[in-house]
Amino acid sequence: MRDFRDLAVWAKAHQLTLAVYRETSNFPVAELYGLTSQMRRAVASVPANIAEGCGRNGGADFARFLQIALGSASELEYHLLLARDLGYLNSVFHETMQIDTVEVKKMLTSLIQKLRTDR
Repeated sequence: MRDFRDLAVWAKAHQLTLAVYRETSNFPVAELYGLTSQMRRAVASVPANIAEGCGRNGGADFARFLQIALGSASELEYHLLLARDLGYLNSVFHETMQIDTVEVKKMLTSLIQKLRTDR
């Protein structure tokens, strides 16, 4: 069993989650149960799945949860784009979050590959 707090990818995903929560608090009230909720669920799913995977036995289980986290990060990428195109996010915030999301995805991919190599 690993401590998820020791993983750089978890720390990066946690910071991304905090940033998305802060920024979506400025979205229109009409989006509370729409895009705001979708973005928050997607972004929070990334560090949550990393943490859950760390609590599982074996690398294969851990890799499976990392794959789920990777899917949630991809979902977030689209939501960020949609929020920008709807005018809810300014271009600077969108670009920063896009870069951070891609970095998390790369980190997840590297960790998944390492787990597969170690088997």
